[in-house]
Amino acid sequence: MPLDPKWAKFAENDYFSAEVLLREGVWNQVCFHSQQCVEKLLKGSLPPESRPRTHKIADLVRLTDFLGLDENLKAELRLLDRFYIPSRYPDALPGTLEDGMPSEKDALESIQAAKALLSVVN
Repeated sequence: MPLDPKWAKFAENDYFSAEVLLREGVWNQVCFHSQQCVEKLLKGSLPPESRPRTHKIADLVRLTDFLGLDENLKAELRLLDRFYIPSRYPDALPGTLEDGMPSEKDALESIQAAKALLSVVN
């Protein structure tokens, strides 16, 4: 199934936001928008009636196995799950991220994973 253009546009907007925020050094939001980009690309690859109400990238990766993503990319994408809550809320569960807020390294890895998936599904 081809990527739903509406979902693709929202995903591209999240990726663009992550790029802008990366230049500004807002690491937690880079991680969040990268996660959102990936979530929307994966959901947009599914038929509308099959799109689950989940934010877990690990679940979406399993559901989109038909995309033929390589195992390294799947692993990179699954790591984005660690940013969904702590990148958005200051009182996220302690210990969600080892060092508290996402770092520059986390932001760079997140946006790279989003970019890699964009290049595969577009």
